[in-house]
Amino acid sequence: MILLRTSARSIVDDGMPDRRQYVDNLKNEYFFTYRQRPSSGEVASWHESLHALACLLHSAGLAHLEMLVEYQLPLCSLRADVVLAGVHPRTGEPAYVVVELKQWSSGQVIRDSVDLCDVPGVRPRRALLHPVAQVDRYCEYLRDFTHALDGYPERVSGAAFLHNAESAAVESLLSVSIADGRLFTRTNQDEFVRFLRERIKEDPAGASGDTLLQSRRAPGRKLMEVAADEILHRRNFKLISEQQTAFSLVMRTLDRVRHEAGGPKEIVLITGGPGSGKSVIALSLMGELSRNGYRVVHATGSKSFTTTLWKEVARGRAGSGKLFAYFNDFIRARPNDLEVLILDEAHRMRENSNGAPAGSKWAGKQQVVELIDAAQVPVFLLDQHQVVRPGEMGTVEVIEKAAADRGAVVRHVDLDVQFRCGGSRTYETWVLRLLGLEPGGPLRWTRDPNFHVQVAESPEQLEALLRDKRDQGQTARITAGFCWPWSNPNSDGTLVEDVCIGSWRGHWNIKDPNGVAGLPPSDLWATDPAGFGQIGCIYTAQGFEYDWNGVIMGPDLVWRGQKWQALKSASRDRAMEGASGEDFGRLIRNTYKVLLTRGMAGTVIYSTDPETRDKLLEVVHGGSDDELS
Repeated sequence: MILLRTSARSIVDDGMPDRRQYVDNLKNEYFFTYRQRPSSGEVASWHESLHALACLLHSAGLAHLEMLVEYQLPLCSLRADVVLAGVHPRTGEPAYVVVELKQWSSGQVIRDSVDLCDVPGVRPRRALLHPVAQVDRYCEYLRDFTHALDGYPERVSGAAFLHNAESAAVESLLSVSIADGRLFTRTNQDEFVRFLRERIKEDPAGASGDTLLQSRRAPGRKLMEVAADEILHRRNFKLISEQQTAFSLVMRTLDRVRHEAGGPKEIVLITGGPGSGKSVIALSLMGELSRNGYRVVHATGSKSFTTTLWKEVARGRAGSGKLFAYFNDFIRARPNDLEVLILDEAHRMRENSNGAPAGSKWAGKQQVVELIDAAQVPVFLLDQHQVVRPGEMGTVEVIEKAAADRGAVVRHVDLDVQFRCGGSRTYETWVLRLLGLEPGGPLRWTRDPNFHVQVAESPEQLEALLRDKRDQGQTARITAGFCWPWSNPNSDGTLVEDVCIGSWRGHWNIKDPNGVAGLPPSDLWATDPAGFGQIGCIYTAQGFEYDWNGVIMGPDLVWRGQKWQALKSASRDRAMEGASGEDFGRLIRNTYKVLLTRGMAGTVIYSTDPETRDKLLEVVHGGSDDELS
C-alpha cells in the first residue's frame, strides 16, 4: 500500500510555487486510507523533505524515476518514506532504493551505543534510532516478506537523507558503519547522486513498481512457532524502527549499569498496542542476553503465555525452563540478583504478589516495587488498553511513580507500529473507535486489502467460515466473552457444551491441566493445532495470535441507542465480581478489544444480541449482510 505513486518531475512541477497540490493529495489520501488526519510532522516532511528529495532527483537527471511515497511495509503498519522503483543501470533487472528522510539539522551518536542518537530539538527528548539503522532494517524486512525479492537481495538498497544538515553537524552519525546503508547530508549531495546512479535508473514501462506493489507478501512468523529458535539463535525476527530502538536502549542501559556503578537505577518502559512487537522484543532480548551469559529472566502475569513459552523453548533442554517466571515469583527476590528482568504484558501486574487487600498488614510491598528491585535493569512492556481484570494495575503512571519514589530513571519507548491484523492501522483505529476506547464514535469499516472484517448472522455461520479457513491450511480460533459457565470435562472424558446460543452448542477450551483425549489444556489452546474446535476466552487468547479470528460477543456488552451498555449480570467471570459498574464497563470493553485484535488475516464477529448485531452490520457491511466468503 502507498499513499502516492509519482515521479520527481511531477512533485517539482506540482510544488511550484507553494507545494500545495501534492501535499493536499497526500493529506487526502492519508485520511481516506487511515480514517484520521496526518500529524503536523508528517505534513511538514511531505512539504520539505519529499520536495528536497524530488529536487535532487530532478537535478541529477532522474526526474522520471518512480517514487512510491509512504510505502507500507508488508504485514505491518510501518511506512518507508519513499521507495524509488526502477531498473539497475547495468543489468536491467528491477532495482529499488528505500530512502528515509529526516529534517534534522544536527545530531550525534549516544555514547556507548552504535545505533542510537540524540537529536537536539526533538520533543520529547529521547533516544532515536540511527537513520541508517532504520532504513537498513526496512530493507531487510522488505526482502524477507516480499515474494518478488526472494532470492534477489541485491535488488534493494537503502539510504538516509538529512537534507537540512551540514556534514560537520552530524559528524558522529556519518562515522557509523551500518550494513550497506548510507547517510547523506546537504553537504555531500553529490555523493548521494553517485550512489543513486550506480544502483537505479528509470524504468519507462513502470514494471518494477508494479512488481513490488503486486507481489505476494509472505505471512508473518507466528510468535510461538519460532520462540525456541529465537531464544537459541535469534535469527527469526528482524527488529525494525522503534523495536530496534528499544532493544538497543536495553543493551546500552545494561552496559552503563555494569560499568558505572553508583548511578541511579535505570528502567526501560516499552509501550505499544496489540501486535506492535512487544513480545518479539522480549524474545530477542532473551536470546541475546542468555547467549552472552547474563542473568536474565522473562516474566509475565499470564499462565497461558508463560506455559506456552516454557513448552516451546524449554522442551528437552534441562534448566531452560528457569528462564520463565510469573510476576509473583519475585516476592522474596534479593535486590539486583538479576541483571535484566523482562516483564512482558506488564499491564497485568497486581497491587501485590500475595493477593492480600491493599493497605492490609499482610499486603507487603507493591508488586511493581518488587519487580523494580529484583534486577539491575527492569524492562516493562505493556499496553494499558489490555487491562482486563479488576486489580490489574500495570500503567505508565504506576511504574513512573514507583521509579520516582526509588530515585530511578525511566527510559520510555513507544512502539507506534502494527504487525498483527495484517499490519492494518485502519483496523486498529476502527476497533478502538467502535468500542469507545478512543473518542469520536464508531467508524464505518472501509475495505482494507491487508485485513478482512465480516459480521456473521449466526454462530453456525461463524464456525463454518473459520473451519473453512482452517481446512485451507490457515490457523483459526473462536473466542467469546465470558458469559457462560466453564465446566470441567465429564468423567468419561467428553467436554461439556457450556456455550449455548439457540440450537448451536460449543465447549470452552479444556479446564483439565493435562488436556483430554489428545486435546490440549486451555493454556496451550491458542498454539496447539488441536485447539481448533474449543472456544477460547480472554485468559487464554491474550498475548497470542492466529490467522483468522472469530469473536462471539455475548450479552455482557450490548449496543443500546447510541452507546454501549455493559451488563455485569450477564458475566460469568468470577474475577469481575468485585468490579464496580464503571470499572466493569471499562474492563469489558478492553476485553473485547483484546479479543478483536488477535487475527493476522481477518476477524469474523457475531453478537448474541440482535440490536448489537444490527449495529455491527451497519458499521461493517453498510447495513446489509454481504455474502460471506
